Amino acid sequence: MMNVSSPLSKKRVGNTIVAAYLLLEQNDRICLLLRKNTGYCDGMYGLISGHVEDGESATTAMIREAEEEAGLNLIPSQLKVVHILHRKTDRLCVDFFFKCTSWKGSIKNQEPEKCEKLEFFALNALPSNTIGYIVDVIHDVSKGQIFSEKGWDT
Repeated sequence: MMNVSSPLSKKRVGNTIVAAYLLLEQNDRICLLLRKNTGYCDGMYGLISGHVEDGESATTAMIREAEEEAGLNLIPSQLKVVHILHRKTDRLCVDFFFKCTSWKGSIKNQEPEKCEKLEFFALNALPSNTIGYIVDVIHDVSKGQIFSEKGWDT
């Protein structure tokens, strides 16, 4: 048993963000949203996504974000984790990417103050202004790669 005062017990990962992303696919097309007024990658396409809140599981966060951003009602059995990304930027990020191919409700932009539009794109023809790590993950998922790391060699 480790002593509570051990130096190892004082090591922690500070300022870590855990996020959930939705790879919403239909007919070999993926739903992307054009970000605006968020302060992060505005004018670029990303996925329906959001931070996991304190006391919330990644799956619960994904279901909440899908409803808040796109008006979708998802159930856990409709979601499959297809990729985990561990990123280092100005902070540490652990990103869970869920794939979903069936859902209840019609896709509707529920946050027009943060999202210019939601639209589907062919997986092999993503807009040039798609966030870089999102493009990387979409390609990784298409190759069956379930884990990646970014930003650690700089």
